[in-house]
Amino acid sequence: MKKLIFLFLIIGLLGSCKNDSKDDHLQETTQDSLSISPINDNVLESAVIYEANIRQYSPEGTFAAFTKDIPQLKELGVKIIWLMPVYPISMKNRKATADKDIEDITDPEERKKYLGSYYAISDYTAVNEDYGTMEDFDNLIETAHDNGIYVIMDWVANHTGWDHYWLTEHPDYYTKNEKGEPIDPLNPETGEPWGWTDVADLNYDNPELRKAMKAEMKFWVSEHNIDGFRCDVAGNVPTDFWENTVADLEQIKPLFMLAESEDRDLFENAFDMGYNWEGHHIMNNIAQGKATAKDWDNYMKKVDSTYEEDDILMNFVTNHDENSWSGTVKERMGDASETMLAMTYTLPGMPLIYSGQEYNMDKRLKFFEKDTIPKTKGKVYPLLVKMGELKNSNPALDGGKEAASYTPLNTSDQKKILAFKREAFGNEVIYIANMTDASIKFSVDINGEFKDFLKDSTLKITPEQKMDFGAWEYKILINR
Repeated sequence: MKKLIFLFLIIGLLGSCKNDSKDDHLQETTQDSLSISPINDNVLESAVIYEANIRQYSPEGTFAAFTKDIPQLKELGVKIIWLMPVYPISMKNRKATADKDIEDITDPEERKKYLGSYYAISDYTAVNEDYGTMEDFDNLIETAHDNGIYVIMDWVANHTGWDHYWLTEHPDYYTKNEKGEPIDPLNPETGEPWGWTDVADLNYDNPELRKAMKAEMKFWVSEHNIDGFRCDVAGNVPTDFWENTVADLEQIKPLFMLAESEDRDLFENAFDMGYNWEGHHIMNNIAQGKATAKDWDNYMKKVDSTYEEDDILMNFVTNHDENSWSGTVKERMGDASETMLAMTYTLPGMPLIYSGQEYNMDKRLKFFEKDTIPKTKGKVYPLLVKMGELKNSNPALDGGKEAASYTPLNTSDQKKILAFKREAFGNEVIYIANMTDASIKFSVDINGEFKDFLKDSTLKITPEQKMDFGAWEYKILINR
């Protein structure tokens, strides 16, 4: 996908062609009134993305409370904030639990605590009053930009909540059953309902819906200066809608587009980045003893043959879905948690931090009710600071459209030891990890003197040398 190439012609001072200067990893400002230059390919190379759950981020659950902490996100190397949906939520058919609607709750006081799914939107061009005002939202965007951070919004184009005015004024926008009634979304592979009973499925065979949806997206770009979108269930919306819409929106300004999908066709002309779902599940399986380091090597070969060089995958150990529905990082990865977290920063692609992850969050956040992430810094926060510094500054970890090379390294035990090298412009970063819950002695096919990044010490390693790693022990080595 080359949708940002035209940017080079209009922003000469950014020079996206990489060289070995560290300055290429610093953001530049325009000479006009903007506090930040439009997002561009160079930013994506070294970016860390942060998923902000405004409802659960603070006790207040407001834009203002989150905005106060934006300068702190710079400590974590964050260059992009992804805001989970901030729009008003439908009351009709609102979810109270995974299997109950709010209509099933008879106690009026009990009903008040169920805030519904973020993804059941009643108005695409307003903000949820629980979070604050549109002025508060604009202040969040401005503060992020002043701190050199871009902001993308979560966009739900596949469906609306049942209170959306389109259902009464434009019922032809919706998918209907044989009785002519709007329906909740169906699994395109099976034709069976997903169980998303709090939303109504949109029908993209209708060209008027396409125009309306594009206009709603344009509102946020032109009127509120956002920098792109994370698109929910992007693969369930026709690819040509995304391609045409993104092309039109980028007449306003360059955007960053993230698909909640790993479908290859979405990368061609619409999206910059997709989810590394398969890689994430392999990490979970390795941590649970269901897969090996060799399985990861095989997966990376598949990635190399499936995706183009300028496709970007988002690497993560958690996100809002995984946390609430599949379990915390500790539940899924146990003692391997830190090993996998560090790995997400060293792989090609972009690492994700989900709200609370930086604070060692070890609870499943409630999805339909108010909850609050912890705010006590433990072991994870300083690790993210160091990994963010490395990701932001070392070209060997570039993970965007001109990503640094990825080379698997031979070890004496390919099933238990994962080792690979990233390299660009003479810079090398090597990741070595024991992917088991038992100590192991092994050798790895590298030779030279290296800096142990996390321990700030020096190591000399030869191919014949035996290394001794404890359970889930890992090292990040930098060439000196």
